[in-house]
Amino acid sequence: MAKHDFNMLRGMLSRCRRPANGLPKSPARNVMTRKPPPSHDNPDFVSIVDAPAKIVSVSQKHSKIGLAVLALIPITAFCLGTWQIQRLDWKTKLIAKFEDRLVRPPLPLPPRIDPDAIHEFDYRRVYATGRFRHDKEMLIGPRMQDGKDGFMVITPFEREGGSTILINRGWISKDKKHQQDRDPASLPQGQVTVQGLLREPWKKNMFTPPNAPEKGKFYFPDVAQMARVSGAEPIWIEETMTPNLLVSWDREAKGIPIGRAAEVNLRNTHFQYIFTWYSLSAATTVMMWMLLKKKPVDRARRVRHVTNW
Repeated sequence: MAKHDFNMLRGMLSRCRRPANGLPKSPARNVMTRKPPPSHDNPDFVSIVDAPAKIVSVSQKHSKIGLAVLALIPITAFCLGTWQIQRLDWKTKLIAKFEDRLVRPPLPLPPRIDPDAIHEFDYRRVYATGRFRHDKEMLIGPRMQDGKDGFMVITPFEREGGSTILINRGWISKDKKHQQDRDPASLPQGQVTVQGLLREPWKKNMFTPPNAPEKGKFYFPDVAQMARVSGAEPIWIEETMTPNLLVSWDREAKGIPIGRAAEVNLRNTHFQYIFTWYSLSAATTVMMWMLLKKKPVDRARRVRHVTNW
């Protein structure tokens, strides 16, 4: 009985191990269908010796046009810095020339003046005697002074036996625009002597709107235009006064024009420009050198095969 049961159990185990569909096992099938390795007898076979791997960089290459444009930046900045050195030398000599004229004693203004000769006497201290034509007064503005809005007062000045010239009397506040709002002392009558600086005609800024003389509005001192409107010669004198804070406050309150100081007010910022341009040239040169000498990172290098082995 036990022997019979043992045979029956062995038969059942053998049936469980047999595949259900009767096909060969999968490992045997994979072995039979696997592609054989390449052989030297195959005409399409390429050996690793015949086609070695190449190490190439896949990093982005720099454009020649971009490098050329980048190279222009330090070169241009260096040229501009050198040009500013020349400008600094020119401006320094110009200021020295004007300051030399300021220390000289004032000259009487000739009866007749050639406008073309004013260039040789720019910033020269002069004085003239005559009377103001307040009825032809012109205001240039708006003009700011110490954070306050106002106008520059331009009045024709008639000289006995001489020509009529234009006097820039100075600055008044906006609330003293009309003559009736000013103190009578702001409108001197009769013969007076004015001392000031003989100046060249101003040059218009490209952002300044054009004057409207028919409306009595002047935004910048166009000497030739203002001379035609008032019937004067294109001669511009800027009245001067000794700087004094208390006197300036009193003049402002009364509406008396505050004249300028007898000094050269030309800006000389070329040294800052020199530092700026040369610093930019040096910085961009270092940046360009670092860009050209920069090594590709490890992940930018790859091994590429020319063929499939």
